[in-house]
Amino acid sequence: MRGYRQLADDLRRRINSGEYPSGTTLPRIIDLMEIYSLSRQTVRDAIGELADEGLVVTMGKGGTQVRNRTRVRIPLNRYSRVLRPGGNKGPWETACAEQGLDGQMKVVHVSRGQGPEDIAALLGVPADTELLHRRRYAMIGSDDIVQVQHVWYPADLADEAGISGEGKVVGGVFGALTAAGHPPVTASEQVDSRMPTLSEAAQLKISGKVPVIAVERVTKGPEGRVLEVLRTTAPADRIQLTYDDLPLEQGQS
Repeated sequence: MRGYRQLADDLRRRINSGEYPSGTTLPRIIDLMEIYSLSRQTVRDAIGELADEGLVVTMGKGGTQVRNRTRVRIPLNRYSRVLRPGGNKGPWETACAEQGLDGQMKVVHVSRGQGPEDIAALLGVPADTELLHRRRYAMIGSDDIVQVQHVWYPADLADEAGISGEGKVVGGVFGALTAAGHPPVTASEQVDSRMPTLSEAAQLKISGKVPVIAVERVTKGPEGRVLEVLRTTAPADRIQLTYDDLPLEQGQS
């Protein structure tokens, strides 16, 4: 074998064929050096190329792990299905369950205080308004983080809806808002693609060269009040946003 590109090609083929399925660990660098008669740097370069493509993730002393690339289809109507109070699944969990996936939502941080000025502006409140900020992970299983989500609410609204605690909101926030008399009426989404920040790459366990999809959602209730601003980031190869059967108004000819 001549160099790192040839080694990357061979490992890529073996990963894509299922010989090395997601979650498995590739042979150690020292073993690859012996198997392919290549230098340490050549092997590292090959692994680096696969990491940049999103095929593997380097785990330090844990070795090089084949990355899970299961794609989650997220339909627009995931919101309307969870508006009724009393359910036990939020939008992410509902979308995953329909594909036979164990979707879980994990709250990792909750704080109160003045938020970023642009968030206050989107919420339509003064910059010094107390906001509730929740950071959470949308996951498959207990350790596969697919999305990093940041969400903000006016703190008084969060308290009224019972969503200001540190635990997961069973059934989803939309159901809790509806039960509190603030039913979500519209959800506007803006979708962008970009490269991840260092923090996002670390949380999502991807290389900094794997592009991400960034979604900003603004949810409004009756009379146009903004109830929630959510920003979510996910590797572009893990998410498929679908917008089926959107109503189109027939124009005049």
